[in-house]
Amino acid sequence: MKFRKKPVVIEAFEVHPDDGLTRQLPPMWLIDAMVCNPQIVVPLPCGGLDIKTLEGVMRANVGDWVIQGVKGELYPCKPDIFAATYEPA
Repeated sequence: MKFRKKPVVIEAFEVHPDDGLTRQLPPMWLIDAMVCNPQIVVPLPCGGLDIKTLEGVMRANVGDWVIQGVKGELYPCKPDIFAATYEPA
C-alpha cells in the first residue's frame, strides 16, 4: 500500500547565527517555548538550539529549521529535508 502525507500547515523558523547584526528574532511560539518550558528548548552559545522531543534531545544547528507540529510539538529539520517536504502556504 502507498500513503500520501495529509496537507498540513505548520509553523517553522530557520535558525540563524547569533551575531547580533543579521539575527532574526524567533516567532512568539518559539519564544514562549523557551520561556515557559526552558527544559524543552535550550539556546546554545553557537546559535543553535537543543530541543527535547519524544525521540530524545535533538539539536537544531544554524541553517536548520525548527518546526512546530500540529499538536504544538517542536522538532528540528535539516534544510534539505525541509525544502523537499514543505512549501510556503
